[in-house]
Amino acid sequence: MTPNKKNRPLDRILGRAEDLDNVNLSNLVQRLAKERDLMDTVFNTIQDGILVIDSFGVIQYANSQGCELIGLSMNQIGSAILWKMVPDLYHCVDIEGIRNDESGAFVISRELELSYPEKRYVRLNMVPVHECIGVDAKSGFTVILSDTTEQKVSTEELIESEKTSSIMMLAAGVAHELGNPLNSITIHLQLLERKLKKQAKSIFKTQIEKSISICSKEVERLNGIITNFLNAVRPNKPNLINMDVITVLEEVLEIQQEEMAAKSVVVSVDYSDTIPMIKGDPNQLKQVFFNVLKNAMEAMVSKPKLKIFAKCHDQFVIIQILDSGEGISKENLKNLFQPYFSTKKEGTGIGMMIAQRIMREHGGNIGIDSKEGSGTVVTLQFPLNEQRVRMLEDENQLDIS
Repeated sequence: MTPNKKNRPLDRILGRAEDLDNVNLSNLVQRLAKERDLMDTVFNTIQDGILVIDSFGVIQYANSQGCELIGLSMNQIGSAILWKMVPDLYHCVDIEGIRNDESGAFVISRELELSYPEKRYVRLNMVPVHECIGVDAKSGFTVILSDTTEQKVSTEELIESEKTSSIMMLAAGVAHELGNPLNSITIHLQLLERKLKKQAKSIFKTQIEKSISICSKEVERLNGIITNFLNAVRPNKPNLINMDVITVLEEVLEIQQEEMAAKSVVVSVDYSDTIPMIKGDPNQLKQVFFNVLKNAMEAMVSKPKLKIFAKCHDQFVIIQILDSGEGISKENLKNLFQPYFSTKKEGTGIGMMIAQRIMREHGGNIGIDSKEGSGTVVTLQFPLNEQRVRMLEDENQLDIS
């Protein structure tokens, strides 16, 4: 039940304000100041942002959380216009609908993404204030902003984790189903080979032996692919050792040399800095380089050029791989690390997801910049050993302040 304003102590005093003498008036002013300080203290402890605006969107009041969420300083209160500070807000709410509502119960609730002063997700609730300080007493609004960034990010990470887990289970099942018939084929090829050795020498025997040898090698190759695939998708923790990341990169380039030559890919490398050792798992990082380089090769058609840069910068080793392909659209760029997503007809949509997971588990990062018609740049960032130690030390420190 809403209390009757006339029954509140402060309202009773204000109702007799014209009868107060100088002493009692001074006491009243002091009491009002204390009431204001108390309300400020209460509102500033609230985790939600609270704003009060007038009919023109001028912010008449804001608590500390409200100021932080929209990048407002205290000296801007009374002059800053909310619609200018958060332009998208004006277009997503029906201001006139609230103004024309006679019941006072009109409430707007929206989910917003704020990009300034930093990227945040907020839930907005907006209600009219019919006794607001402003030019038009009926058109003021109370705006409540609840920061849902942590909740949204946690939800997105959970969804991504569930997607990854489902892919890993699917991949393991497919690999298992493929492994069984391949084992059976291997056994029968071995039996054929033994029986063939007992047969007399003939041209047919030589041809059959050659065919069996080819089939055996192909089965062995398929088993190797399945093994590497399972090692890639399983969430195994990296076996971190001191390693030279450039050596690993060059090994992958050497393995892919024939394929690049067949596609006439011109490769240039620039290791301008002395690249220090890092902590990493060579086998897992090979998988990252394989995926990135393979994508780059498949993206280039006419006059393919691949440029690779490596440098040490700001406590990190940075490797950039630039291709001269057709580039990636903005719509596709944001989905590249999503499972099952691929811009290639024959793509599985898990290569970049695996690369991102491996880089994260190494304490690093993978970023992609691209523009249609201008090629793509993949940036791999690895923390230096001393940086990794410093990060671990910071994580283990307790804040006792």
